Amino acid sequence: MDKFEVKTSIHFGAGALKCLEEIQGRKIFIVTDPFMVKSKMTDRVTEHLKNKEYLIFDQVEPDPSLELVTKGVKALMEFEPDGMIALGGGSAIDEAKAILHFARRMGGTPDIELTAVPTTSGTGSEVTSFAVITDRQKGVKYPLVDDSLLPGTAVLDPELVKSVPAAVTADTGMDVLTHALEAYVSVRANAFTDALAEKAAVTVFKYLVRSWKDGNDLEAREQMHYASCMAGLAFDRTSLGVNHAIAHNIGGKLKVPHGRANAVLLPYVIEFNAQLGDYSQKEYKLPAHKYAAVAELAGIGGGNVRAGVKNLVRQIQKMQSQMKMPASFRECGIKPEEYRLAETNIAEGALLDKCIATNPRTVAAEDVLEILKKAYRA
Repeated sequence: MDKFEVKTSIHFGAGALKCLEEIQGRKIFIVTDPFMVKSKMTDRVTEHLKNKEYLIFDQVEPDPSLELVTKGVKALMEFEPDGMIALGGGSAIDEAKAILHFARRMGGTPDIELTAVPTTSGTGSEVTSFAVITDRQKGVKYPLVDDSLLPGTAVLDPELVKSVPAAVTADTGMDVLTHALEAYVSVRANAFTDALAEKAAVTVFKYLVRSWKDGNDLEAREQMHYASCMAGLAFDRTSLGVNHAIAHNIGGKLKVPHGRANAVLLPYVIEFNAQLGDYSQKEYKLPAHKYAAVAELAGIGGGNVRAGVKNLVRQIQKMQSQMKMPASFRECGIKPEEYRLAETNIAEGALLDKCIATNPRTVAAEDVLEILKKAYRA
């Protein structure tokens, strides 16, 4: 027996921020980054918090660190809020989750609800029980996984993502696609997560490049915002796979943005999981069938399993090219000697990452090293 449930209440569409007027609590702790304050984006939240006291903790930075979480916990416990809002990209939402998680464990805060307001379309963190925190001294990213990390409310307002720069749109959009495809072939996938993953992947293929080309294309921005959330709902139930296991470690050690690392790895992970042989192959593993199925749904299928998988990979590479994304880690500016020195540690870290357990194909250290080799030379 299995179970599927959505615990997060999702408000979406134009004017979705108005739901913040119904937020519970008298004192609201807002977690965000300095840019959100400087750009007045926080004002769009606080204008709905009339007659409430609020404190803005605006120290979030990319890949939030353990030290930053400690600062946030201290600020939260001193303010003693009874409500919490995370405003920003995945880093802000992950930071808020981690702050609340550790404050609860220390017994320093009541069981308050987190409202997540994403301003990028990528992580799906607004509907997941995951958060990723970085140990900068060790150069390692640690995924936190706990049902208590699930936000109570998610607010998807497409107006908040109109100003996202093109490069960030590309990185985060490819992160959405990676979430969808890893959830789709996960060993824990089911009929409900498949439906969400399929819809998210097809939406990315249709709208991501449009969103990258024109930030004012509100239809494309809105659809990508929804795709991010749907992919998050899927992988929250299924977890992810070797793509994210490697990307977490590359991000920690080589400082490649998370979505970009996922995008570089994705073609080679698909090939690894699909296990395509030569043209005489008659039987294919389940992941190959599923990759071909999503290619067919996206209108890029090839009439058979092998062609479908190949077309899926080609379409991903075509999108990377259209959005002027690096196709390899060499193109990300990583020097060969730096990469070689990090490879073994990256492989070891990937095998210890929680995401590796749900990859559809068993992964050994030599497999990770081979994927890394291909992803550098592409």
